[in-house]
Amino acid sequence: MKKEGIIHVKMESLSDMHRTFGLPAPSHPLISLIDGATNRVILGSLPTSHVLNFYKISYKPSIGGKLKYGQDYYDFDEGGLLFAAPNQVIGNHANNDTEICSQYTLLIHPDFFWNYPLAKRIKQYGFFSYSANEALHLSEKEKATIISIFKIIEEELNSRIDDFSQDVIISQVELLLNYANRFYKRQFITRKAVSNSLLQKLDDILDEYFRGDKSADHGIPTVHYLSEKLNISPSYLSDMLRSLTGENTQYIIHQKIIEKAKEKLSATSLSVSEVAYALGFGHPQSFNKLFKAKTKLSPLEFRKSFN
Repeated sequence: MKKEGIIHVKMESLSDMHRTFGLPAPSHPLISLIDGATNRVILGSLPTSHVLNFYKISYKPSIGGKLKYGQDYYDFDEGGLLFAAPNQVIGNHANNDTEICSQYTLLIHPDFFWNYPLAKRIKQYGFFSYSANEALHLSEKEKATIISIFKIIEEELNSRIDDFSQDVIISQVELLLNYANRFYKRQFITRKAVSNSLLQKLDDILDEYFRGDKSADHGIPTVHYLSEKLNISPSYLSDMLRSLTGENTQYIIHQKIIEKAKEKLSATSLSVSEVAYALGFGHPQSFNKLFKAKTKLSPLEFRKSFN
């Protein structure tokens, strides 16, 4: 019996979102700031699974997922920020019908950034692809900074629109994103013990993958495969690794491939093609190219130099 696909409710416009929340239509078609203090938004009013056609940045006074490692807690209690990009599937928190969705919810259609540098730059902020359980936990000072930016945006939207309004709002949105980037880097540091534990697990997963027949049967491990094994999003994994090692997940995968390749070339009589296939390459030429790029030697040259 064929399994039916999950249907996600699509929110095409900010007006759709306001209507779902039971709020008046937004004053601007491309940007809206919902203040939870004056507009009580109920989580249960959202569809169980929905997709937005715009960016969403939410500050929640209380977020779950406070992290404990050993006997110590590393996250702050001043609430946190959650980010969602257009076309990202968002799941609703079931059975929280009385909980306020957020203190502030900023909705921005991509067209609002049209002809501004931020239109391209916003795609570089990896946290828009993080999972809900990878929210940014804020300290008291960080919270005050973020709330002050939301208030400036709110004041601009509630004032009479003029020639400078969009410039001011976009500069504040960019400031918000830059602070979020800084605070996430801080969060990687305060979670360093846990991040190092994940790094060790990542190494173990890669060792197991190449030790068995998975690489020969399924090819080179992907970033998505590793993130699923670690139960974190691909973007969070890469950003965490950059914080710890200065390199992304793909680089770590390639380093492990080279490590295993050197073992096979030095300790077995397998041909270069057999080594390539055993490591998951469909074509030996691809293996040769990667190996030479990383070691400055071809696989055959390495084998000769080792012997």
